[in-house]
Amino acid sequence: MTAQIGTLIVVFILLVILFSSFVSVKQGTIVVITVFGKYRRILTPGLNFKVPFIENIYSKISIQNRSVELEFQAVTFDQANVYFKAMLLYSVLDQQEETIKNVAFKFVDDRNLMQALIRTVEGSIRAFVATKRQSEVLILRRDIVEHVKEQLDVILEGWGYHLQDLQLNDITFDEVIMKSMSQVVASNNLKAAAENEGQALLITKTKAAEAEGNAIKISAEAERQASQLRGQGVALFREEVAKGMSVAAKEMKDANMDTSVILFTMWTESIKHFAENSQGNVIFLDGSTDAMQQTMKEMMALNQLHATPSKGK
Repeated sequence: MTAQIGTLIVVFILLVILFSSFVSVKQGTIVVITVFGKYRRILTPGLNFKVPFIENIYSKISIQNRSVELEFQAVTFDQANVYFKAMLLYSVLDQQEETIKNVAFKFVDDRNLMQALIRTVEGSIRAFVATKRQSEVLILRRDIVEHVKEQLDVILEGWGYHLQDLQLNDITFDEVIMKSMSQVVASNNLKAAAENEGQALLITKTKAAEAEGNAIKISAEAERQASQLRGQGVALFREEVAKGMSVAAKEMKDANMDTSVILFTMWTESIKHFAENSQGNVIFLDGSTDAMQQTMKEMMALNQLHATPSKGK
């Protein structure tokens, strides 16, 4: 009976030793093995063997990406307070043995690592912002990120880590500064609106003036052409009248008739025209025989006056 119990104890111990000799490592994790407190080797994901009671698991290191949120304050060159909210994304540099040793033994625990990482990022951003003015900070978001990554890459590599990304999610100032910035933006918008309105009004006025000037030019040109045409019409009318009178006078002369009959006819036709087109206006004419004779004498004298130069020629 005693022998059976002893055998069972030995089998149990062997089973414990056997099962403790195998270690299952999860995907995305590296296990650091030490022997009596000294680094020995690393175990990669999957089923691994270790010497029981001799090799111990020192730590399990995740090689997946990790993130942390930051909130801190910086001061610009012109003494303005800037408040940052950022998201830091980092990971283990690679799976090489030296890198894993740095990750495992550089810091006592993750809390100390995070403290050093956060303070390093804050210090780098504060040093950069201290050289810039308040009005420049908002437009330098990308420059700030590039500056931090450039400064931290070498430091983090010594720790076994790599900075994947830094996102500045929010950049704010004191309430007084934010209010003044809003007023500046509003005034600039009003200024731009006033300039645009002034330019639009100037264009409208200019186009209206150009249209009015063109209308005046067109009207003046039309009036000039109309006056010219009226003058040409009057001249042609007079020319035709003169030709008609010359032909009529020649025919009267050939018929041995007095040419004053033509003048008398023109005078009576003129009176008839006045009467038909007077539109109610009153025309006073002396209808006596003496007046008619006097008018005939004046018209004959006028006819002789125009005929005299032609005889001289």
